[in-house]
Amino acid sequence: MSRSRSVQLTSSPLLASKTPVWRSKLIVAAMALGFLGLVGRAVHVQVVDNDFFLRQGEVRFARTLELPANRGRVLDRNGVLLASSVPAPSIWANPEDMERDPVKLRQLARLLEMTPAELDHKLKDEEKTFVWLRRQMDEPVVKEIRALGIKGVYDIKEYKRLYPEGEAAAHIVGFTNVEDKGQEGVELIFQKQLAGQAGSRRVIKDRLGRVVEAVGETVHPVDGKDLQLSIDSKVQFYAYQTLRDAVKAHKAKAGSVVVLDAQTGEILALANYPSYSPSRRVNLSGEQLRNRALTDSFEPGSTMKPFTVALALEQGLVKPETMIQTAPGRINITGSTISDVHTYGLLSVSEVIQKSSNVGTVKIAMQMEPREMWEMFTELGFGQKPALPFPGVVSGRVRPYKSWRPVEQATMSYGYGVSGSLFQVARAYTVFARDGEIVPATMMKAEQPAQGTRVITTANAKAMRKMLQMAAGPGGTGQKAQTIGYSVGGKSGTARKQEGKGYASKKYRGFFVGIAPIEQPRIVVAVMIDEPSNGVYYGGAVAAPVFSQTVQQTLRLMGVQPDMAVKPQIVAQAVEESF
Repeated sequence: MSRSRSVQLTSSPLLASKTPVWRSKLIVAAMALGFLGLVGRAVHVQVVDNDFFLRQGEVRFARTLELPANRGRVLDRNGVLLASSVPAPSIWANPEDMERDPVKLRQLARLLEMTPAELDHKLKDEEKTFVWLRRQMDEPVVKEIRALGIKGVYDIKEYKRLYPEGEAAAHIVGFTNVEDKGQEGVELIFQKQLAGQAGSRRVIKDRLGRVVEAVGETVHPVDGKDLQLSIDSKVQFYAYQTLRDAVKAHKAKAGSVVVLDAQTGEILALANYPSYSPSRRVNLSGEQLRNRALTDSFEPGSTMKPFTVALALEQGLVKPETMIQTAPGRINITGSTISDVHTYGLLSVSEVIQKSSNVGTVKIAMQMEPREMWEMFTELGFGQKPALPFPGVVSGRVRPYKSWRPVEQATMSYGYGVSGSLFQVARAYTVFARDGEIVPATMMKAEQPAQGTRVITTANAKAMRKMLQMAAGPGGTGQKAQTIGYSVGGKSGTARKQEGKGYASKKYRGFFVGIAPIEQPRIVVAVMIDEPSNGVYYGGAVAAPVFSQTVQQTLRLMGVQPDMAVKPQIVAQAVEESF
């Protein structure tokens, strides 16, 4: 058998031919060279010049995962939460590797609060490996989604902000977006402090996005710092509630209220209406988002009269008992007539403030130089941007005194031709509450009384408080500002709204700004009602009651003891002021 095989093999001409030795050696050498080339290439790729390939591998499979920092809380002065973060998982999918069970997808769409068509639209591109389905969901709903067990649907840990005080504190606290970045209010102003510093973790992922292993060191996140404001959440709530009710009752366009601690300069409340819910920001309008107390500039009207009189006292031009003739109820200044609502006749300086006489105020103002009035207004902060970090804070306007005409000096004495925000007016009234010093305001909790700047003497500040008490008492224009159990003083104001180059005939703003208690003032409260249209529009009628209720609630919460008879005294006469 072996002999027959040999015959068969040697019978092949190809095998029978003799192969040259050099050819065999050439083939072996070529194979050896090829092998050496592969070895060399492998050494080059893996040892000598591997940076390029390492980078390509990292691009395809290495990922840096962000480890989010916990955002700091926003607290009121008593430690009550105004904003905090809670876990809110987000749902994402890998369309390339997703299970397409129609029944499960319908259940998923229901839990995601979208239609099956909307879900299908998100998942239609099957070449994608990542798509958000819904951000920041409630944990119980996410558990139901997990229970569906749909391949390719995952959840990731995220946080969302909660705002327990809702619309009452919205204009102070503001809100964050879905990426947890501040967009309005304190959340925006103190973004860096609240956000902290995110950490990171380097990992290797497979083609389905699953973490295979961690590589490198983990950088741990640094949580954001808590922020404690000067706001008292209870005062804020009562102020907002009272303001909202007044705006609705008077069918007004809007309103604002500011409450300051007269001793420390802390802002205890700053409320606006209309407002919005920071947690449900759907179809928001500019009207809702505007922090009117800080961003709206207007002519303050008769609330400026006390500053004019205080300057005259400071210069020794008048005393509280100095008599001013206001008859016949009007005065002509270089061809322009300025009038009072009533003809009051002979009034003392104190009664000029009590009755809110334009004529009396103008006669006092025209005894002074424009420069002196300008200096007084600027010392009080008008025309200067408040030292608050809120975006959109206005500075108001006080024109250079060298350009004042006599009639302009006259109208500025009772609040026309000068402008400011409600916050600026409230802060200016601290000059009366702090015995002649104006106090810097702050939104942060302060441990010590603020260092004030002297504007008028203590004696003149006390004299002005007596006048303001008369203005808010029987026979004054602000009788409805009287508060059960507490002495108050303040000034009402009514101003026509500017429209184009002139004034609207039937659009007004009503104001009341005052302090309480009178002998030892603790707070300054300023109220503005914009365009009341339910029959009354005078500040003493629409804004003074808001002042009264806010003062009563605030002093009670501060633990200030009542200092007067319980029942306010209101005489039966129209509450009107000149404007």
